[in-house]
Amino acid sequence: MTRPDPRKNAALSAALSGAVDLGALKARADAARQRATTTPPPSGGGAGGSDAGPSPWVLDVTEATFQSVVERSMEVPVVVELTASWSPEAGQLSPVLERAARAGGGTWLLARVDLDASPRIGQVFGVQSVPTVVAIAGGQPIDAFAGPLPDAELDQWINRLLDALRDRLPGIKAAEANLAAPPGAEPLAEPEDPRFTAAEEAFEVGDFAAAEAAYEAILAAEPANAEAKAALAQVRFTARAEAVPADAITKADTNPDDLDAQLAAADLELATNDVEQAFKRLVDTVRRVYGDDRDKVREHLVSLFELFPPEDDRVAKARRNLASALF
Repeated sequence: MTRPDPRKNAALSAALSGAVDLGALKARADAARQRATTTPPPSGGGAGGSDAGPSPWVLDVTEATFQSVVERSMEVPVVVELTASWSPEAGQLSPVLERAARAGGGTWLLARVDLDASPRIGQVFGVQSVPTVVAIAGGQPIDAFAGPLPDAELDQWINRLLDALRDRLPGIKAAEANLAAPPGAEPLAEPEDPRFTAAEEAFEVGDFAAAEAAYEAILAAEPANAEAKAALAQVRFTARAEAVPADAITKADTNPDDLDAQLAAADLELATNDVEQAFKRLVDTVRRVYGDDRDKVREHLVSLFELFPPEDDRVAKARRNLASALF
């Protein structure tokens, strides 16, 4: 077993500039470690092979998404598998790692990197053979090995990681507690974040400015916080929608060239659950206007998309229609 060259640790951020910012993440590490997160185990969970369906504990990452791996390593160890389809040794190791990750139930994560598609990640880790496996914790590589390992040795390696990091990374104990829970028991609740509590309380009493400021503060500290992003989009929309007059749709229909009227009408339609009509109104408006006006309508429409899950069929259809209108 070999360890990464410690001299390379400090170079990771610069070498992966644009793919992962370790420096910024390390500045938030202390705060992140205080927030134990628990992710519900996948339905029908348990240790299985790659045919057991998608697992939240197994991630395919690229240079563009590698930053998320480093962020997750603030909570639990992340085992980065640097692999390639042409390597028979990688083909042997990959299913073993996946079965181990599934069995771990979130105590650690497996992040796969296809070196053919993301060669820079391999370069900064100094990969000399495929497969190479690197463990990351707290935003830094801490241990590594190259080539396949027997199942028993791999289990020992992972257990040593967990034992060494259990008191430093809160997500390990949280995931272990969920694994130890009786079958059918609800996963342990995530500890309440006072920042979100304050934002939600402001939103509930209609103080949208305070709620917006609270969520913006969270995102200033944690730019990748998806929950805060979604909540901020909801707050901004609700604030706008409550100010829309009841006759906004009639006004927009009788004044098709009034851009602000179209935006207000779309907000009202969305607020009354006429989602497809709201999207259609703005796509049709994009087709009629140009320049800055077109950008304004497009940005408004995209902000409405953010209120829905990305896989929502209505959003997918509207995105296609928007692309057609723009190009």
